[in-house]
Amino acid sequence: MSVIIYHNPVCGTSRKTLEAIRATGVEPVVIEYLKTPPTRAKLQELIAKAGLTVRQAMRNKGDLYVELNLADESLSDDALLDAMMAHPALIERPLVVTPKGVRLCRPSELVREIL
Repeated sequence: MSVIIYHNPVCGTSRKTLEAIRATGVEPVVIEYLKTPPTRAKLQELIAKAGLTVRQAMRNKGDLYVELNLADESLSDDALLDAMMAHPALIERPLVVTPKGVRLCRPSELVREIL
């Protein structure tokens, strides 16, 4: 089974999700998205396949979210995607891709749905 995790090693939820995947005997492809961000098209695809809105796929904790005034509900999906492309730290994590689908694994237990 091919599994991909868009991972941030400093995030506890991301680390727990990675551990849960490995506990099944699967060694996933680990993409540290802060070092190697997805393309805009790939991010849009992941968001759609996960059944999320662009806003739901955006990390809303931290100074950057506040500084960029991203809580403004009038911002378009394109504007939010622009922010995520410019600042990959704004992409919520971890996103996991398996043959069964894509999930934003917050909490980490959600990964079980697609393993």
